[in-house]
Amino acid sequence: MSSVSTAKEAATALDEAIKPKSRPANGAADDQQLVARALQQMTQEAPEAETTDGFHLVIDALKLNDIDTIFALPGIPITDLTRMAQAEGMRVISFRHEQHAGNAAAAAGFLTQKPGICLTVSAPGFLNGLTALANATTNCFPMILISGSSEREIVDLQQGDYEEMDQLAIAKPLCKAAFRVLHAEDIGVGIARAIRSAVSGRPGGVYLDLPAKLFAQTMDAIKGKNSLIKVIDPAPRQIPAADAVQRALDLLKGAKRPLILLGKGAAYAQADADIRALVEKTGIPYLPMSMAKGLLPDTHAQSAAAARSYVLQEADVVLLVGARLNWLLSHGKGKTWGQDKGAKQFIQIDIAPTEIDSNVAIAAPVIGDIGSCVAALLAGIDAKWAKPPTEWTGAIAERKDKNLSKMAATLAARPSPMNFQSALSVIRDQVKARPDAIVVNEGANTLDFARSIVDMYEPRKRLDVGTWGIMGIGMGFAVAAAVVTGKPVIAIEGDSAFGFSGMEVETICRYNLPICVIVFNNNGVYRGTDVNPSGTPDVAPTVFVKNARYDKLMEAFGGVGVHATTADELQAALTEAVATGRPTLINAVIDETAGTESGRITSLNPATAKKK
Repeated sequence: MSSVSTAKEAATALDEAIKPKSRPANGAADDQQLVARALQQMTQEAPEAETTDGFHLVIDALKLNDIDTIFALPGIPITDLTRMAQAEGMRVISFRHEQHAGNAAAAAGFLTQKPGICLTVSAPGFLNGLTALANATTNCFPMILISGSSEREIVDLQQGDYEEMDQLAIAKPLCKAAFRVLHAEDIGVGIARAIRSAVSGRPGGVYLDLPAKLFAQTMDAIKGKNSLIKVIDPAPRQIPAADAVQRALDLLKGAKRPLILLGKGAAYAQADADIRALVEKTGIPYLPMSMAKGLLPDTHAQSAAAARSYVLQEADVVLLVGARLNWLLSHGKGKTWGQDKGAKQFIQIDIAPTEIDSNVAIAAPVIGDIGSCVAALLAGIDAKWAKPPTEWTGAIAERKDKNLSKMAATLAARPSPMNFQSALSVIRDQVKARPDAIVVNEGANTLDFARSIVDMYEPRKRLDVGTWGIMGIGMGFAVAAAVVTGKPVIAIEGDSAFGFSGMEVETICRYNLPICVIVFNNNGVYRGTDVNPSGTPDVAPTVFVKNARYDKLMEAFGGVGVHATTADELQAALTEAVATGRPTLINAVIDETAGTESGRITSLNPATAKKK
């Protein structure tokens, strides 16, 4: 007999028991027994409604929106959430420090156009993740930082709860949006709002605060499922105005020395075919910012990267695609832009109208998503479009050839010990042989030299320090790249930069990721030759332990460690690492006198005005 029919019979019996009727003297007692038996039967046989809880609603909401990976560091109150997420089929990559989990989430967002998820504990763990969240927002990477937090009623009265902190208030100024969920039935809405905020318009970081009490809340399973939201069209196309497109085309047509400048926003847009078509159909030389390298191969005939200084100074009309005129481009003015050569006119494609005129006047703003804007420009370019004057393209080609020939001679040298150029020439050859490999790059001189030496051939294959130029992104970005793409990763690290996230080599080994870390070891920050002028035993602030063996760190966790002192040793180790996919760290010994103070941004390092 089914539990449903049994419950109906019990209800019928109860109904009969309480009907008014004539009965003998002892009938009241019999009725009471009948009622008791009926109630007991209903309690025992009636099926209990299935329930769900906050833990599972968070997981189900993420999965409903095709998010299958979490970058995390377990601890109170989110330890069980990581266990349950893994049990439910999500991939949970657990780090040794929250900042690197956050960096991984940000890089995953850039590579996939879906918000990367970073999960942290409360207070200090949240603060560790906040650095990555702020960096993601600055770089326009979609990311959601989800942190457990203390109970609101105690936090609001400042009564001293475990890891008490008003995390929402702290996060708000540093991210694109911030939300808190207090009730299980609102989890679906909270995650939906976080996803849409992260990827719509100009992408960025979002904070989602989940107090510990939320996870244990229960509700009816069907109602819980119905409360979840599948986000539809989270980043809708924003079509540019026809007159704005025509204005831009007219300006390009009249240019004598046009230039297209591609930023990492162009790479994020994944409008690769149209961007390439725009460049090739117009015949306009282009200059890629570092994370836009590979949208077209760096060896493309129209690339002006090898004549960067010349084209920035001489161009009369510049089309910015997914690039901002920030400090990386000298704010669009000054000597870099040839201020003594006459005013320039800028065309800027951007999804945020507030970005226009932020540093210099923009003659032709084109507001919309990059894919739609580029497609609209492309539609206005027909077979009659006049290519740029040969005086302009020929002058660029002449300077390119001269600079590339000079670089080739430098790269061919094999000094002992290695310098930045000889070591990077090995990596350059490996990337050419494996253009699908992803390059992660950070440091000062290591970053500067690698950006100009290592050619990229495919889009979104280069990840680096981005808009802020910060150190510490290396291992987090490398892990994310390996996890979300499955491709080999080559992480080119200055020894100083590596120190920020070096412990994550254990994470690389634990998940057996195809990452080869190359530490350019020149014994210090910038170089290892500084001397303590005071005469005390302390070394100079920029000097590290001499002849450190970073390769032993990788070996300690079961990976492959290689100590390379020559270009040939580096080449052999790198080739094997990429071919086998085994976690590898190559300690590449670089001349400690190589490198310059602060790399190419020495001008930003203020000098003392004090005279003795």
